Amino acid sequence: MGKKDLSWKSYTLTTTILINFVLGGGNAHVRKKDIESSLQDIHDVAIASLGDFCNKKQFKSLTVPLDTLKFESVRQKADLAATLLQDLGVAHHNGLQDAISKNLIVTDKSVLSSRILAINASTGSIVNCAWWQKQISDIGEPKKISDTGMEIGQRPNSEYPWYVIVSQNIGVWYIIRYIFRYEDADSSPGVRSPKFIESPPNVAYKGWWTFPYYSCSNRKWIVSYSVPIPPPGRRGLKGFLSLDVDVSYLEVNQCETIRNQQVNNEISIFHGSHKCHNFSTKCIYRSNLNQETWTRGKYHCVCRSGFYSEYHQGIFNGTLVEIAWSEYLKTGSKSWELIFQCKKCAPGCLFCQDPSPCLATYHWPFRITLLTFSIICVICTIILILYMYKHRKLKVFKVASPIFLSITLLGCATMYLEMAAIFPILDQYSCIATKWSRHLGFCVTYTALLMKTWRVSLTYRVKSAHKVKLTDKQLLQWMVPIILVMLIYLGTWTVSDTPNTEEIVDNAGLRFKQCLYNWWDHSLAIGEVLFLAWGIRVCYNVRNAESLYNEARLISYAIYNIAIVNIMMIAFHLFIFPRAGPDIKYLLGFIRTQLSTSTTIALVFGPKIIRVLRGQGDQWDNRARSRGVTASFSLNGIGLVPEEAPDLFQENEELKEEIQKLAAQIEFMKIIHMESNNRHVKPKSGGYFSIQNTTSLIHSPLTKTGLNQPTKPPDEM
Repeated sequence: MGKKDLSWKSYTLTTTILINFVLGGGNAHVRKKDIESSLQDIHDVAIASLGDFCNKKQFKSLTVPLDTLKFESVRQKADLAATLLQDLGVAHHNGLQDAISKNLIVTDKSVLSSRILAINASTGSIVNCAWWQKQISDIGEPKKISDTGMEIGQRPNSEYPWYVIVSQNIGVWYIIRYIFRYEDADSSPGVRSPKFIESPPNVAYKGWWTFPYYSCSNRKWIVSYSVPIPPPGRRGLKGFLSLDVDVSYLEVNQCETIRNQQVNNEISIFHGSHKCHNFSTKCIYRSNLNQETWTRGKYHCVCRSGFYSEYHQGIFNGTLVEIAWSEYLKTGSKSWELIFQCKKCAPGCLFCQDPSPCLATYHWPFRITLLTFSIICVICTIILILYMYKHRKLKVFKVASPIFLSITLLGCATMYLEMAAIFPILDQYSCIATKWSRHLGFCVTYTALLMKTWRVSLTYRVKSAHKVKLTDKQLLQWMVPIILVMLIYLGTWTVSDTPNTEEIVDNAGLRFKQCLYNWWDHSLAIGEVLFLAWGIRVCYNVRNAESLYNEARLISYAIYNIAIVNIMMIAFHLFIFPRAGPDIKYLLGFIRTQLSTSTTIALVFGPKIIRVLRGQGDQWDNRARSRGVTASFSLNGIGLVPEEAPDLFQENEELKEEIQKLAAQIEFMKIIHMESNNRHVKPKSGGYFSIQNTTSLIHSPLTKTGLNQPTKPPDEM
């Protein structure tokens, strides 16, 4: 007994290892061949004329197993019935056999028929048989049938899938060994019949399940479970019990299953056996087709996202695909490759029906031209900073605060760099660079110009004789917090909600990427609009102010231009070209940069450069001085450069002007007093030196500081 147990355990372990090896892919080509052969058999049964087919054969067996755990309750009932028959005996209880066989059908809807055979151990012939079968219509009580293969005294028909006879010369004992792998202590393990499948690993069954087969008499696909019934307490075989289970309701799903999805009514062995081209198509199972029969090709091959087909609108019938695949293997036909494979869409297309492009085209030569011009502007701006530093002591630059002029140029160079940021196909890093170059450049340039204009406004509006002094250092103290606020805002934006891209569609339906606009952009835009509004108000206040080299007015024009250009570009983007392509948007960005930045440089620095080139950079603006603007009055409001040593030439010029003013006022007052105290000299009523005219002249709004305003000498009357 110990030898038998050891032999059986060794055999079970070997079988388990082999099964795991097969399931793990060790014999994948054989298993795939069995699957294809079974699918072909299913196809043959489905399309064949059943009359012709069943005249030749009564059964069609497959070579792939089913998951028999689905029928565990049926197996347990059969094992229990076999144990009962073993204890009570098989040959002498015909009524008991009929009752058990009939009960197995009644108690389970999936059981089609059941049979109990009592066999003569010496001859292998049937002693008695109890065979019950469910009605074809599944209505009413099962019926007891008689079959020619079950005639008493005859051996069972070898065609039955649930029984095999190897030779007439082999006794029943060896026949059952061949069927059930039954063995005794003196023999090696028997050979399993190819009609029966392996039991699941580590599971002990009393009997064996057959491979699925088609039964012509039932017009159904069936699996059978057969259990040997040995005599009580002795070796040998007195009979066996077999029952048939209907598996026609199971579905031959050749598509891949979804991971972790429980599918109870599908044959798992066929999963993934479809013939769709996996790279370009995906398999879609048609679950509502032919529920009562097994069919090969019960699926559609549908083009995947990003692929299209010129045939059948990208939806291929699985049956046709299976046929094309068979022809491809047999004859090398190219229909499977040419017709049933989808073609890749144009780059960027998520869905398409033809090879038409989905992404907007970038005209790189055009964009490179605009970018090159912008880079040249950056280089010219840097050269202008160096040029101004070289001539910083000339009056035309000195009176305009060279430090603020340099800051303005640096801001302009930063705004030019926006064209480099938006040049490539936009991504996250490009959008970050775009936001920083655009807003930081605007803030630096506009703040520098506004600080200079604001200083003029404060100086111009003072009504006392006391001169307001605002140094460059004081203005920088006001400018730094403004730029610091912008830096904090941009930094917080970049870290907390990094600017990214979004896809938009142009007028032609082509997609391209642009930087996403959200509430960060809108909030900053509102702040910049308010900042522009304040700058426009300051420029309006100094519209009548006189300054050397007319710089206050030119800066005001530059600020007006910045506001107008930005408002126009917003209108172009939102209303005129809302769905323009990437090249049009790049062109609009270039135009905005040139109209705002280049125009600012031309207005603020153009006249200065021209004076220097003409050799007049160190000369005073005579036209401004003739309108009453002194040499000490400048855009700084305090003189040239307060931190430097006094300029003797400047002081001499200012002293001369003060002496001329004083001499004119003395002469004027002398004439007035002479006329008023001399009764012989009476001024003409309404004349220039009359008392009424003098009073009105003194209080005239044209005289900014009363009699301190220079007047014409008497000899010019």
